[in-house]
Amino acid sequence: SPSGEAVGGVEVALGWLWPLCCLSDDHEVGEGTALHTDTIVGPTTLREAARAVKRLCHGSSSVGQLLLLILGLTFSTSKNVLFVVRSDVRCTIACTEDCSSENVTAEPATSSNDGLSVNSASGNRISAGGRVIRAASLSGSSLIFNVTAESIGVSSVKLKWEVNDSASASYTYRIDVVNGTDDTPVMNLTSSKTEAEITNLIPGTLYKFTVFADNTPGEAVSIELYTKPSPVHNVTAESIGVSSVKLKWERSKVMTPLETRHPLSPGVRVPVSVNSFQCEPVAKQPFLMLKWKCPFGNNSGFKIEISNASISQSAPRCTVEGFEQTFQTPSLHFFSTYNVTIITLSNGSRSSPVDKLCHTSITDPPPPTEVPSVKAISHSSLSVEFSDFDSLNGLLEAYAIMITTEDQSSESLKSKLNNTYKDFRKKTTTAYVTYVLKTEQAESHSSSSQNGKNIVNVGKGNTVYGYENGPLIPLHSYRACVAGFTNITFVANMIEGEDSYVSFSPCSELVLLPQDPGVVAGVVIGCLLAIFAVVAIGGFIFWRRRRKDKRNTDVSFSPIKSKMIKVENFESYFKKQQADSNCGFAEEYEELKSAGVHQPKFAAELPENRGKNRYNNVLPYDISRVKLSNQNSGTGDYINANYMPGYNSKKAFIAAQGPLPNTIEDFWQMIWEKNIYSIVMLTKCVEQARTKCEQYWPDKQPKSYGDIIVTMVSEVVLPEWTIRDFTVEKSNTPESHMVRQFHFTSWPDHGVPETTDLLISFRHLVHEYNSQNPMDSPTLVHCSAGVGRTGTFIAIDRLIQQMEMESSVDVYGVVYDLRMHRPLMVQTEDQYVFLNQCVMDIIKSQRERQTDLIYQNVTAMAIYENITPGPAFGKANGYHA
Repeated sequence: SPSGEAVGGVEVALGWLWPLCCLSDDHEVGEGTALHTDTIVGPTTLREAARAVKRLCHGSSSVGQLLLLILGLTFSTSKNVLFVVRSDVRCTIACTEDCSSENVTAEPATSSNDGLSVNSASGNRISAGGRVIRAASLSGSSLIFNVTAESIGVSSVKLKWEVNDSASASYTYRIDVVNGTDDTPVMNLTSSKTEAEITNLIPGTLYKFTVFADNTPGEAVSIELYTKPSPVHNVTAESIGVSSVKLKWERSKVMTPLETRHPLSPGVRVPVSVNSFQCEPVAKQPFLMLKWKCPFGNNSGFKIEISNASISQSAPRCTVEGFEQTFQTPSLHFFSTYNVTIITLSNGSRSSPVDKLCHTSITDPPPPTEVPSVKAISHSSLSVEFSDFDSLNGLLEAYAIMITTEDQSSESLKSKLNNTYKDFRKKTTTAYVTYVLKTEQAESHSSSSQNGKNIVNVGKGNTVYGYENGPLIPLHSYRACVAGFTNITFVANMIEGEDSYVSFSPCSELVLLPQDPGVVAGVVIGCLLAIFAVVAIGGFIFWRRRRKDKRNTDVSFSPIKSKMIKVENFESYFKKQQADSNCGFAEEYEELKSAGVHQPKFAAELPENRGKNRYNNVLPYDISRVKLSNQNSGTGDYINANYMPGYNSKKAFIAAQGPLPNTIEDFWQMIWEKNIYSIVMLTKCVEQARTKCEQYWPDKQPKSYGDIIVTMVSEVVLPEWTIRDFTVEKSNTPESHMVRQFHFTSWPDHGVPETTDLLISFRHLVHEYNSQNPMDSPTLVHCSAGVGRTGTFIAIDRLIQQMEMESSVDVYGVVYDLRMHRPLMVQTEDQYVFLNQCVMDIIKSQRERQTDLIYQNVTAMAIYENITPGPAFGKANGYHA
């Protein structure tokens, strides 16, 4: 019945059938009448269906026996057999008499045949409709035999069987499982191999397993056996007598009842739910990892739903029962609970859902933007007040108070979490942990937890964990930073930064401690004595003065800005300053910290410009900031960059922060408007898993940044640096110019290069190229913040030219001048010492007549100069013939 009416009490759809035609050994099949599925309409009994088929079979032989295969069911009457072979376009109909001795079946054709393969007992080849159809021998006995249980468990059985056919690998085998005690059907499953493992059985139960091959003749083969009983648990002797023992034990585990679904339709496959699943968070990642075992039966995949995240995704199908499936959810929120549901899909149906509440991982707390409030409470102690960190990514376990004399990045602070007060006093570190406050202490800690505020006194002399809260030094300036932990790990009473989940507050401004009162009293007495001495000496001088000087002798006081030293005297100066762990250089660097700090930064602090600053403590001074034209953007003229003086020009350099995603267009606008031909990049885009600078240049294809179009025309990658050349043009204009980027990749953040000659060689490479550019073209230098590495590079360029032109050098004066134009230039004491070491190494090399040291990097230059430039390049762009 094409429309699905009942035929002999069985639901049939002829459009899905492969009816068969029984052929004699030597019968030639001719082209028959076209047969479409809608030819037979609405028979109500099997015999009526047989009569309808007979009428289409050339109206020939009387049909006494009809074998019609419908959905794997066989119906027979008496003697002769009629089979119908259906192809994609038309059905070839053949009738024969007295073929009861043949056992014939059909299956979809293989290789190039597009009809059916007809298999007869004699194995002869049969021609049908001009096509050769494969014939194979089948035994009249069962195809499957020797079904055995390879292993029997408490809830599973593994069966194996043999097949009486060399083509057994192409069969699909079906296993029906029936409860042998009450003949209740339990399950059915399929296997493409001659073995199968049946799971989820009840312990100690009799089962009947029936195995047969789909679409093949022969009897199915069955085997009956018991599963092993579950063992009892916790057997104990409750009482022991002279001749008796009373035992007690716990019952075995109760099996989960089988899923029952109502109603079910005949011949329809029903998807089976997964039994259960695991839902595991991934450390410091905002997603979940789901794991479940492939259920028995066929499936077309799984639906994963996360209800309170409005997520619905598909997972691929699985084919091996019991095989573990995994699925990674899309990105979720940290430290959150989600209701996850897994549904099995099959034949357009959905299984019963299986759900579970799952929890995502915690991670570092969101970095706070609020700066700790620090006040001096004595000549040797500070109070640090800070707010609780946001618990969005996990509950806060602890806080650590850190003291430093410099502004520090998060990466730098994290590396110093195991530094102590003693390390700081020995000057082996610039920051240390002075106090650890566990969150359970917060409520009992003095003045804490009111409105989420915490106050810690630094310098009290107590010890917490392995950290001494030692007294601070009078008349010294300090900053405080706070580390917040959602997970804190200690090793030998020291915080292990890499294994902890931590973020850091911004560091406070410098706070100057007052003088020790005892020292002040001594100073007062000394000053009074000195005054009397000065008055006496002054009177004596006045009495002896022979000549009165009536000229105006007013002299305005100016702070020390220069410490110029002759080249021939620098070595003795260097050794003196280097003594006692660079104590002299440390004092010089301390004096530099106040340079320029009071200059206004109004533009950088405007609300509309705050989002353009990478770090809120590195803001350009108004007096020297670079201003953009705002004619095409409407975003103002602001960019975090300053003009910097070189040896010959007040605007020889532009020092800038590494671009943010929202300032890349401004960055290229500055390059175009300020006629920049060279860029010196001193940071990697990502360092220690933190983004330090957005990649602001294209790779292979040209890219537009606003109305600036940038094309990379060459790239040379060397061990310590990479050199890239770009064509820069403005849309709707015929103008363009070349820009070369010198990308130094061997300089750690807040650190210094491994050797001085590496930076000196790199500086000369840049200087040689710049000497061929227009005089009014500044060199753009940037790192991440645009102060530490950037300031060091600009300073070494000025110092080298100063030594060449004046035979004198003034490291202190150069750094002072840079800090008057942009804050924090040469950001760390190590970088300041490194500058002096560079000067010392250059002087030594000149003394040893190795004057070409700074001009060599023979291998690197040879590689670079062998690159063939494009037609737009020449000596003006640094290429040499």
